[in-house]
Amino acid sequence: MNCQEVVAAELNNTSLAQLIPKSKILVVGAGGIGCEILKNLCLSGFQDVEIIDLDTIDVSNLNRQFLFRKEHVGKPKAVVARESVMTFTSNMKIKAYHDSIFNQEYGINFFKRFKLVLNALDNRSARNHVNRMCLAADVPLVESGTAGYSGQVELIKKGLTQCYECQPKPQQRSFPGCTIRNTPSEPVHCIVWAKHLFNQLFGEDDPDQDVSPDTEDPELKKDGEFSTTHTGDVQRKSTRQWAEEINYEPEKLFNKFFKDDINYLLSMENLWKTRKAPTPLSWEESHLCVSNISEEDISTSIDMRILSLQKCAEIFSDTVTTLKKQLVNRKFLVWDKDDKPAMDFVAACANIRAHIFSIPQKSRFAVKSIAGNIIPAIATANALIAGLVVLYAFRVLKNELNKCPTIYLRQKSVYSKVLLAADNSLQSPNPNCYVCSSKPVVDVFVNVFKMTLNEFENEILKNTLNMVAPDAILDGKGVVVISSEEGETQINNNKKLNEVGIIDGSILKVDDFLQNYELTVNINHYEAKEKDDPPFKFVANPSDLKTKQENGVNNGVNVSTDSYTTQQSSDDDDVVTCTTEDYDYEASSSKRRKMNPPEDEDDLIIVEDVIN
Repeated sequence: MNCQEVVAAELNNTSLAQLIPKSKILVVGAGGIGCEILKNLCLSGFQDVEIIDLDTIDVSNLNRQFLFRKEHVGKPKAVVARESVMTFTSNMKIKAYHDSIFNQEYGINFFKRFKLVLNALDNRSARNHVNRMCLAADVPLVESGTAGYSGQVELIKKGLTQCYECQPKPQQRSFPGCTIRNTPSEPVHCIVWAKHLFNQLFGEDDPDQDVSPDTEDPELKKDGEFSTTHTGDVQRKSTRQWAEEINYEPEKLFNKFFKDDINYLLSMENLWKTRKAPTPLSWEESHLCVSNISEEDISTSIDMRILSLQKCAEIFSDTVTTLKKQLVNRKFLVWDKDDKPAMDFVAACANIRAHIFSIPQKSRFAVKSIAGNIIPAIATANALIAGLVVLYAFRVLKNELNKCPTIYLRQKSVYSKVLLAADNSLQSPNPNCYVCSSKPVVDVFVNVFKMTLNEFENEILKNTLNMVAPDAILDGKGVVVISSEEGETQINNNKKLNEVGIIDGSILKVDDFLQNYELTVNINHYEAKEKDDPPFKFVANPSDLKTKQENGVNNGVNVSTDSYTTQQSSDDDDVVTCTTEDYDYEASSSKRRKMNPPEDEDDLIIVEDVIN
């Protein structure tokens, strides 16, 4: 049975035909999958749909988000998606919100208005939030995502299935600040440094994104102390202030970042005992590096070439001049991968620094992919996943939840030619989940003498445990240490945890009113001993802590102002909800009916028991 026959069979069902027009659906996200879902809902007869998306349309969206056209660039995705879908039908009522799903207006009562929520999001924090809101409102959620040729669709229903946070997701890659500033060894280190250089020169001031040599690098310690010769950065005043004083003269900027700072790094002898030392590059030297591009290279798009140092220096000079002019009537610039001068600046700086540290250089295209955290988007993968999302919506409306196991989409491989495969059954909730279990608890390991209350709230409760507006009470004492009420506990923000009574063995009762979520946090004093140790970590299953420590396993999360983390961009395309690489096709062969491969290798093979 093919997909068209399945849809026809579902829609011919009398009870479903009656349910569809009456069911109110919320679609969260109007990107690659969101556009496909809206089209499918429209053509399936749904008449009451609301959609929310904070993003605006970018040129890079047009190749796959088919509801948008060139004239729509810069306009809100949700609004334009509504207008485009309304041209398909006059019977459909669609309400669009150009807003953040985190806004307090979209609380539990908002979610309770819907029969079903369909996620088409592109970032983990928003997925976590919608997951919690649907659990609190007891509304079924169909979660979906794609990454290149891979994809996934899963049903989340309170008490019946795993929630989105029941299983830990792969952590985003992060880099110690000293690696970025002193000892880069990979192209990505140079690219992150170049993005921070852009912000130092043209962006909003952020001391945590300093690009000067790091004199607090642990490798510089001698007998447990820092050398007295390394007492500060090369340039004491802020990079932005110094750049303004020299009127952003490209030659002086170039010599500072690629010659003077590198010479200063070379004076830190400890850094180069076991690694190759960098080679400083002056403005004059860069212009002596004549390009040796072959005729074959010339025929290649400039975006795909590895440019010479001379060309990179020219681009550096041109983009600095352009960006300085853009800055005249603004307080600061915001880096955007689709802004040509900003992107060219980062690509040039990253490649110059890569050359200095003997790191392979990258084409502009490759730099853009890394700097923008671009995940390849395949329009057909989005269409496949969106089709499955609406098929599952049919089953949820008919209360056939047991027919909604998680489905995986991936490329054909040497192990199997099956592209769509499903779990045997619904996955039960994780009893130790710190979100959907009856009494969620986490053990947090943190240095109570160094971390401030403000850092604890932002880095742990919000960024790591995904709360929006947490309140925290010190159990046993009834003292409110963190309040979501503005100004109530602000006086304690810069105090260390131990100074407000949070010490080893303390228990915090934390709740988020917006998410209707309560959590017990056990505090354990922890000190990072090695350079690469995370500044804090947490374990979501305290009862199993001893076993995890014995096996060297933990759910540590490296999130610190001393680390540079590769964050997902807000306009990345519909990232797959969890790694499909964990799906073992050989081990799970019993889950599928064996089918003969088609003669055409491009034909789609659909597992019969997924959609029958």
